[in-house]
Amino acid sequence: MHIYLMTDLEGVAGVQNALEWTRPGQPYYPLSRQLLTHEVNAAVEGFLAGGATAVLVVDGHGPGAVDIQDLDSRARFMRGWPQGWPLGLEEGGYDAVAWVGQHAMSRTPFANMAHTQSFGYLEMSVNGTAIGEFGQLALCAGQLGVPSIFGAGDRAFTAEAEALVPGIHTVAVKRGTRPGRGDECTATAYQERNGSAIHLQPRQACERIRAGAAAAVRRFLEAPFGLASMAPPFRRTVVMRATDDAPRRYAADEHATEVAPLMHVDAAALRPVEDEAHLRTLLVD
Repeated sequence: MHIYLMTDLEGVAGVQNALEWTRPGQPYYPLSRQLLTHEVNAAVEGFLAGGATAVLVVDGHGPGAVDIQDLDSRARFMRGWPQGWPLGLEEGGYDAVAWVGQHAMSRTPFANMAHTQSFGYLEMSVNGTAIGEFGQLALCAGQLGVPSIFGAGDRAFTAEAEALVPGIHTVAVKRGTRPGRGDECTATAYQERNGSAIHLQPRQACERIRAGAAAAVRRFLEAPFGLASMAPPFRRTVVMRATDDAPRRYAADEHATEVAPLMHVDAAALRPVEDEAHLRTLLVD
């Protein structure tokens, strides 16, 4: 059983905010990389103990975050995907997809560092369902027939994953404490907004991830589950937050048969949102 493991940084226990923990040059970025790599290694250990035979670890954080020197030697590592979406999953040979360090999508209450692709996104939706980075890959995987079986991150993310993929095995390693959607925020203000959370101690988080990953594989091998499905045709809407240089903007696109081509947003296609009434027609309540 070959697992494709997507990783991110903001959903890791101990990684606290976007201003000090998530980018090169920030004071706690080296520690964040260590914390992520420990969680990834716990997942790899759990998957293999549960019956998986191979794990590809995919570094999905913007500037990169997995420390390959400390990565479990039994895993393979991937960084970069020249063909774009679905991020190398289309190459085939994967029996399941999983996530570690995943954060919730933009507009999620009680989420730590929630965003979708960047803090500039207000919302992305497909066929009237709001999705984040998890949903982007899970829907692509579903079209390829690859089940989504495991996800670890903040509690808001686990609820998001369970709503989109019934039966997925999740592990929450922290929970955000800020209520509200933050729709009023510019991109800069939203990046600063959701920096509060209650975290598991990282060793305990790793223990839970290890156990959850093993349980997910054992359950999958007994009776496969976790196939994300959404019927075509696909219509995708993206709304961007205001910035110092631009107002709120949006773009809509559709594809008759495939969801993957809609996951990339062409900046040239963005148009200004007319007013608050127009904005409400674009967002998913």
